[in-house]
Amino acid sequence: MKSKTLRPAIAMLELIFALVIMGIVLMSAPMLISTASQSTNVALQQEGINEAASRVHMIMGYAWDENNVDTNYRPPILNVTNGDSAFAKVGTTERRVGIPSESQRTFIRSDTNTTSNLNASPLQSDAGDTDDIDDFIGNISLSLIAETTDDNDLDYVEKTTVNINTDINYSRDSVTGGYNQTAITYVPFSSDTPTTNIKDITVTLTSTDTANADVLEKTIVLRAFSCNIGGYTFEERGF
Repeated sequence: MKSKTLRPAIAMLELIFALVIMGIVLMSAPMLISTASQSTNVALQQEGINEAASRVHMIMGYAWDENNVDTNYRPPILNVTNGDSAFAKVGTTERRVGIPSESQRTFIRSDTNTTSNLNASPLQSDAGDTDDIDDFIGNISLSLIAETTDDNDLDYVEKTTVNINTDINYSRDSVTGGYNQTAITYVPFSSDTPTTNIKDITVTLTSTDTANADVLEKTIVLRAFSCNIGGYTFEERGF
């Protein structure tokens, strides 16, 4: 007579232990998915910030004013209507105080043409071109992922529009008590309508996303400035 071979069965304790582990995994899944989604949203926000920062750097590379874009001559220091008198030309020297005679930063063009407009221009886009700082005033939109009919009831960063607004303003260039003192107090980004020697660049990044309001900052502002200092040329060493 053949004897039956007994096979070990799964103990009840092992079964309960497996069920507990599966329950823990299933309970953790929503948290893991939420964390992954937040990480994606933050990464997309950082991409938007990088785009805004790139725009600031790009704008800083352009001419300070429309009257400084002619490549046939070195950009001069321009006259302004509401600038601090400390930055005005000294007598008939066509130079600011403190600028040595060897410096080529002056209030006259390098071709000595005095009939050209040497005044700072109003802030506006000139004939639709983009050759100076204030030509970039306005909005651009970044549609990250287009909305489809399948998810039109959702609102995620991946499909919303990121808006980048660029604003350029003249800023007051005067300081409390004047520049002829040991310590000065200057308030940057103080808007001034007439022309001054400082242009403020403000780039504001916003998102229409509402589902992740507790995760992402919806308004991010980057600032920079550019000054009316004219152009320069490199000195060459003679041998």
